[in-house]
Amino acid sequence: MEEPIFENRVNLGELNEAVIKITGEIKKIIIGQEEMVRLIITALLADGHVLIQGVPGVAKTLTAKLVARSVNAVFSRIQFTPDLMPSDVIGTPVFNPADARFEFKKGPVFGNLILVDEINRAPAKTQAALLEVMEERQVSVDGKTYSLEAPFMVIATQNPIEQEGTYRLPEAQLDRFLFKIEVPYPTEEEELQILSRFHQLGNQPVLDQIRQALTAAQINQLRKQVKEILIEEKLLGFIAKLIHQTRNNKAIYLGASPRASLSIMNAAKAMAAISGRDFVTPDDVLAVAAPVLRHRIILSPEKEMEGVTENEVIKQIINGLEIPR
Repeated sequence: MEEPIFENRVNLGELNEAVIKITGEIKKIIIGQEEMVRLIITALLADGHVLIQGVPGVAKTLTAKLVARSVNAVFSRIQFTPDLMPSDVIGTPVFNPADARFEFKKGPVFGNLILVDEINRAPAKTQAALLEVMEERQVSVDGKTYSLEAPFMVIATQNPIEQEGTYRLPEAQLDRFLFKIEVPYPTEEEELQILSRFHQLGNQPVLDQIRQALTAAQINQLRKQVKEILIEEKLLGFIAKLIHQTRNNKAIYLGASPRASLSIMNAAKAMAAISGRDFVTPDDVLAVAAPVLRHRIILSPEKEMEGVTENEVIKQIINGLEIPR
């Protein structure tokens, strides 16, 4: 008896081809860091922002620039510094003598892919300029609202070690990032491959090796497909239990918000689509749980003094839940 052939209800052919192309272009330069690349592409398809944390030199900024290079869209880079003003980010009204009136000059945030380098170096006033634009995709200045064109995605980087001249990101802004991606050092074997790769490149510019694999219009269409991915009621219940446990755990001072549960659902849909499925599995939820939650919970002072990490607490909570199968 022949086994039944199941066909996807959502045509994911173009999406899978796009993921393969972007991943292939990035791997021309980046050695290892598969999780970082996969999560960035997942966030791109899930219409979310990412915060990349790692020590200097682990290719955080380079990877973001490579992703932007592989997409035919407007790319802007903002280097955050302690003296950066909100108008340097969102724009400012400028007086036009010819018309005797003020005209709004758009800032670098008016783009499709925005790289915010060293985001924790700007003070709270400048950080606040990103709150509206990241959540509502719009900027309000002098009583007028200016909408940003889709797709819009912020890729921010920060160094967890250096403390001088840095400012802690407010919880409201952290909550607006879909993922917090932690980038480790490469292995010794990967380090050797990095040396060999860049030795072979010689004087060739790195970014010139990347070809465009997607257009802005294609990203918008693929995001619509991701939203059509199916997720069963029992998995929604599992996500709700997981989020609820973060609010009732003695190790956690501040639990995750409803935005976190929506983020897990949307990210799991994108992860399923990348895997070529039009339905979410428990593994998809588990794959995105830690990156979604690690920056949204605050541990109790006792656990912080003990050296317990957010990842360890999240893993403990998941292990205490019954995973639907």
